[in-house]
Amino acid sequence: QVQLVESGGGLVQPGGSLRLSCAASGNIISIPSMGWYRQAPGKERELVAVIFSGGSAKYADSVKGRFTITRDNAKNTVYLQMNILTSEDTAVYYCNGVVVTKLGYHDSYWGQGTQVTVSS
Repeated sequence: QVQLVESGGGLVQPGGSLRLSCAASGNIISIPSMGWYRQAPGKERELVAVIFSGGSAKYADSVKGRFTITRDNAKNTVYLQMNILTSEDTAVYYCNGVVVTKLGYHDSYWGQGTQVTVSS
């Protein structure tokens, strides 16, 4: 089994910053990609950013220049630094990892989600 545990959400004022973390644990051989998705009320879940094991990353257009995704391969942890937050960033943020397990399976796992609320 593989678990993803997120932390770092909360309430922040417009223009502020937050840093999300997500740690993966379990029967892991490697994690080819780790990413962050978000889902706002009444909307579909959308990709925010993804980072691959080699370090390359992709971002949604709406967060480019404001959000930065990084990962610590030794700790199986991914981070999302979010700056210049606006109310449009309010959502539940979910961590996702594509994991190769010790059994040789290649599966996608999700964290439980963490709420980010941007409000004055």
